[in-house]
Amino acid sequence: MLATSLAPAAHASTGAFTAASTAAPGTVVSVSPLPAPLWLPGTGSAHRVTYVSTDSSGKRALSSGAMFTPKGKAPRGGWPVVSWTHGTVGIGDSCAPSTAGRSERDITYLTTWMARGYAIVSSDYIGLGTPGVHPYLDGRTAAHSAADMVRAARHVDKSLARKWVAIGQSQGGHAALFTAATAPKYAPDLDFRGAVATGPPSNLESIVSLAGPYIPNIPLPDLTAYTAYILAGLRAARPGLNLDRYLTPLGKQVVKDAENLCYDPMVKRTEGIGIGQLLNRSLFDATFFTNLRGIMEVPLTGYTRPFYIGQGMVDTTVPIPLTLKLVAALKARSVNFTFKAYPGADHSGTMAASLPDTTKFVAALFAH
Repeated sequence: MLATSLAPAAHASTGAFTAASTAAPGTVVSVSPLPAPLWLPGTGSAHRVTYVSTDSSGKRALSSGAMFTPKGKAPRGGWPVVSWTHGTVGIGDSCAPSTAGRSERDITYLTTWMARGYAIVSSDYIGLGTPGVHPYLDGRTAAHSAADMVRAARHVDKSLARKWVAIGQSQGGHAALFTAATAPKYAPDLDFRGAVATGPPSNLESIVSLAGPYIPNIPLPDLTAYTAYILAGLRAARPGLNLDRYLTPLGKQVVKDAENLCYDPMVKRTEGIGIGQLLNRSLFDATFFTNLRGIMEVPLTGYTRPFYIGQGMVDTTVPIPLTLKLVAALKARSVNFTFKAYPGADHSGTMAASLPDTTKFVAALFAH
């Protein structure tokens, strides 16, 4: 049953943002029906929700997202919940999936999960469609958004169960790993069972910090776009860092543009621009590295629930050596997780390639 809207849909208003500073995480600020063209196949009801969450510094902030309940009658105890953490779409407000829609890849993938009897909730993440700049790859902020999306969705629709998992790809895979490490303590009122992360970026803080004006122009068209998003996200997450001191005039403009341009336009914006052209000095700097590491470094401890990492062996966006380094570090600490590499799968292809394994993995998480 749909709960009553707790506030008008002016989620980006100053009043709503002020109210968020004192409200509990997961508090619903506004709810409205999701337009039919944005529904997933097999959806019985769908809504867009604006809700309160917490950033990585512990401050309240607004997030938004979409929720999809399957057709039919909920099973006893309610629909088990998949909190989908999406991949890179950009960090401008117009990029938020709950209003901009989703790629065919993501629609096909999420439809597979819904067809198996899961409700799907999906945060846009803090700052993506709500006040402020989205702190891209700030793992704890994204994890909080994912957990609080479940809280908010359960306020809206009482047919959703307490038990949930996080599933994410790319940026969302990074978020899913942070969720696996933090959700039981952050949201003890929910029943978190575990996570699935495909193509999750890791160890990037060490790679990015090696950049400087000496970096040659590498012929990967999206590399500069991703770097600009990382720099813009770092500034949003750590406003006390003087990021401009590391940037050329061109770099300042590109990073500013990254705050507004969605992924495809951002890749076009950075065509022919190398990472080195953005920077006026080396990022191999203690201040820069400490700040970047503080938001991006995937936790190696704190996991109390099982999780799954899927990695494409021909992934050029998140190269497998970075993931293998993460896997080795987790194994050295006796963390309970499953890892599988998929021959022939690129970054996007890992999602479909891993489904026969991950659907069984998640079913087992919900079996008890």
